[in-house]
Amino acid sequence: MPRRRLAFALGFLFCAGLLGWAFWLQYGEGLEPCPLCMFQRLVFVAIGLVFLVGVFHEPGRLGAWIYALLLVLAAGIGAALAGRQVWLQSLPKDQVPACGMGLSYMLDTMPFLDVIRRVLEGSGECAEKAWVFLGLSIAGWTLAIFVAIAFIGIALVRRD
Repeated sequence: MPRRRLAFALGFLFCAGLLGWAFWLQYGEGLEPCPLCMFQRLVFVAIGLVFLVGVFHEPGRLGAWIYALLLVLAAGIGAALAGRQVWLQSLPKDQVPACGMGLSYMLDTMPFLDVIRRVLEGSGECAEKAWVFLGLSIAGWTLAIFVAIAFIGIALVRRD
C-alpha cells in the first residue's frame, strides 16, 4: 500500500476510534455531550470522510494538496470550536454563561443560523470538565488532536 494511502487509512481509523470513544463516554459512562462537543464530533466525521475518500481515491500530488487543504480547513474549524470550549472552561465560576437548551431542542424550535450562533456562544454545560486526563479536559485533548490533524494534512503533501 502506498505511504500516502496508508496515512489516509490510519487517519480514518483514528477518527473512527475517536468517535467510538466519544460514544462510549456518552452511552457507557453517562457523560452527556454539550452542543459544542456535538459540533466537534461533526468536524471529526467530516475529517474522517476526507481521510476515507483519500483511501479509495489514492490521489496524486494535486489531489493530495486538495485533501490537505480540506483537512487543514476542517481541523482549523474544529480547533476553533475546541479552543472556544477550553476558554469557557477556564472562566471563573461567576463568569460562566448560564446553561442553555439542548441541541436537539434548539434544532426543533429555532432557525438553523440561530442554533449555530447559540452553540458558538457556548453555555454553562460547555464549561464543565467532566473528564480530565494528564491535566487536560476532553476539550483540551480535542484541541490538541485538531492541531495534530492539521499538521498531518500538511505532511501528506510532501514528496513521496
